[in-house]
Amino acid sequence: MGEGGKVNDTTAEDAPIRVMVVDDHPMWRDAVARDLTAAGFDVVATAGDGPQAVRRAGAVVPQVLVLDLNLPGMPGVRVCKELVAAQPALRVLVLSASGEHADVLEAVKSGATGYLLKSASTEELTDAVRRTAEGDPVFTPGLAGLVLGEYRRLAVEPAPSAGDEPGAPRLTDRETEVLRLVAKGLSYKQIAERLVISHRTVQNHVQNTLGKLQLHNRVELVRYAIERGLDGS
Repeated sequence: MGEGGKVNDTTAEDAPIRVMVVDDHPMWRDAVARDLTAAGFDVVATAGDGPQAVRRAGAVVPQVLVLDLNLPGMPGVRVCKELVAAQPALRVLVLSASGEHADVLEAVKSGATGYLLKSASTEELTDAVRRTAEGDPVFTPGLAGLVLGEYRRLAVEPAPSAGDEPGAPRLTDRETEVLRLVAKGLSYKQIAERLVISHRTVQNHVQNTLGKLQLHNRVELVRYAIERGLDGS
């Protein structure tokens, strides 16, 4: 990782985004942590294996986990699944040398918000971490279409029941509108621009929708929407 792409990445409250870096290669891990710190993020912890990652993340509660998949002690996908289950607000950005489709899909199914290859520049990484913290799905070019295609494939399979029971909470017109755009693959920023609302409002609508439908992440949300034809396909 180089020294380029330094930006001032902070939340709306002007507090640094709390990031944890997990990678089994010390030099790479330290370089990523150093670059993120230089870009204005608060790197609250690092870890070099799966069990250590789970323990430390539980202690420091980061907003974004930058996670390698190939970890000793526990696979990265299991780390992702356990931590997302324990910390629903956690966003996971996989940073991996593998661009294999099976690895990408497994990571997303485990709860990862995005997937970036290690060939990414420092500027691409810092932008990806910032967007991940905001709830946007971030993928190395070419992988986003793969993931959306998988959403569509899953839509023809049985899904966990959510919101189908009599008396289940109903979505507002705006929540349904946001859900339809999420299913089309638009980022939160694009949705905000299209509906002329703030990025935070989009996030709130998505969180409310997840809660009403008793879903856990964007993967399940898009699957739900596509099943009901809300993506326009």
